[in-house]
Amino acid sequence: MQLLETILDNFVSVAMLLFEYIGIAVITCAGIQGIINYIRRAPDTRLLLAKGLAMGLEFKLGSEILRTVVVRSLDEIAIVASIIALRALLTFLIHWEIKNEETEVQEKK
Repeated sequence: MQLLETILDNFVSVAMLLFEYIGIAVITCAGIQGIINYIRRAPDTRLLLAKGLAMGLEFKLGSEILRTVVVRSLDEIAIVASIIALRALLTFLIHWEIKNEETEVQEKK
């Protein structure tokens, strides 16, 4: 039983790191692309940046959800739950911004 728990802990730790790094890479790429689009004065800069940030946050949120598998105490659960709530709120706000930005783009056409 101890062996299975160790394997699960190791697997979840690797998966969490992978999701975290992918999220960081997506957010970084979206930021760089946002800077390039801003310099070019592309009209859809905000929309593309928001979509990239939302995708990166989804990966980071997935990492936090995986973290719930290996938490051991109520204090850790409270911390993870608050992080998940904050990231979910950020994701919701970014999706709301995307929806509004897409509406504005449609109205301009």
